[in-house]
This record gives sequence, structure tokens and C-alpha cells, in this order.
Amino acid sequence: MTNTQKALALINTFANGDTKQAEKLLASDYIQHNLAYETGRDAFVNSAACLAAAPVKTTVRNVRAFEDGDKVFLQTVYNFAGAGEQAAFDIFRFDKDGLIAEHWDNLAAVAAPNPSGRTQIDGTTEIADIDKTEENRKVVKNFLYDVMLGKHSEKTPDYFNGDVYIQHNTGIADGLTGLEAALAALAKQGIQMIYTTVHQILAQGNFVLAVSEGTFGGTPTAYYDLWRVENGKIAEHWDVMETITDKSTWQNQNGKF
Repeated sequence: MTNTQKALALINTFANGDTKQAEKLLASDYIQHNLAYETGRDAFVNSAACLAAAPVKTTVRNVRAFEDGDKVFLQTVYNFAGAGEQAAFDIFRFDKDGLIAEHWDNLAAVAAPNPSGRTQIDGTTEIADIDKTEENRKVVKNFLYDVMLGKHSEKTPDYFNGDVYIQHNTGIADGLTGLEAALAALAKQGIQMIYTTVHQILAQGNFVLAVSEGTFGGTPTAYYDLWRVENGKIAEHWDVMETITDKSTWQNQNGKF
């Protein structure tokens, strides 16, 4: 099995309840960054068993899967025991033995289509331009520094092909104009979307995932942004924003990032 196949097999244990498969795929000292769960292999296996025993079956629908070095990153729709569909990004790190050693994620409820009629998961799925992986990673890295971290916001138009920008954020319309309008509307409400730290930038071909920390309306927030880069310009965007809960509620002390 490739690392991508292993990651997909692991998330499917939530639906099929195959705890033996989960045990085989996970390192014994598995590190969990989802703050709602305890850390360790046993905690994951117990969660899979509990979901399998629930009266409503869990569903798992993977949409996109990517591999970057020792990490696999996935975009998936979950419905845990009938609690409602959630759009999610998962990141899995593999150890030297090919076992899943660490996990990060961000989840949000599936919402209605955005002002341009796009959902959180539709759009381009084909991985292309593998030979441009590092070039595309650099485009996003510079975009994060200049625009999202606000170091050189005047450079924003340089990263787009005019107003051609496909947007999957639940509240923003297509185009750079759609993004600017949404940010202006938030500002009128006194709400700021602030990025303070970029923790990971993962890439395969034309797709780049950034994991960032900041605040939304003053509330600590984790930002997972997936961009598709085309001819050196940002062409398409998906994201999941998740509030970082108070430390007193954490089920592990590994931190969100």
C-alpha cells in the first residue's frame, strides 16, 4: 500500500469498524492533534469501535488525496454516527516504518452553496504539473506572507489572473472582487480575519495546502486553505475554518498545530 492508500484505509475504519486494520496502520505512539480526542493508537482504535457500534452508520467520502514527502493530506466529507455532514482536511505523518505517526485536522459543517453556487468540495480534482510542485508551493508561500499575513497587501493582484478566481468558501463569491467585497462586508461588522502564523505548507503538483493560525472576530482560529495554482497564479480555493477551543476542554495536550 502507498501512504495515500494507508491514510484512506485508516479514515475508512470509522465507517467499517475494522479496528484490526487501524491497529496495523498506526504507530503505537501515535500523536493526535484533534483536541476532541485523546492521543495514542488505543484512543483511535476505541473511537473507531464506538462509531461502529453506534445505531447510525458513519459515512466517509474522500474527495481529494495528496502526498508530500512523509505526509498525506486529504479532503473528505464525514458524517459521524448521523451527527451531520462535515467538510474536513486531514494530514497524516508517516514514520520511517511506514506507520501513521501523527495527525492534524480541521472540520466544519457542510453548508449551502456560496453566492457563486459552489460547494465546499466541488471543482477541480485532477492533480497536474507534478514537476511544478516546488514552484507552486513558493507561489502560495509568498502569497501567505504578502497577502494573508498582510506584509505587502498591495501585491494582492499580482497573485491572480485578473478577476479569474474560483471560490469555494461558503460566504464568498468568485473572483478577486468577490473576496474584496466579502472582506469589506466583514469590516463593516467590525469582524477581522487575521492570520498570524503559518505552520505547514504541503503541496503536490498544482495543489497547495496551508495550515495557519490566527483569529476570526477576535476568536482563536485554525485556517486550512487549499489552493490550486495554474500558470503561476492562484486559480481556485477551498477552505475550512475551525475555532480553537479553550485549553480547559482539550482531550490531549499536543496542541492544534
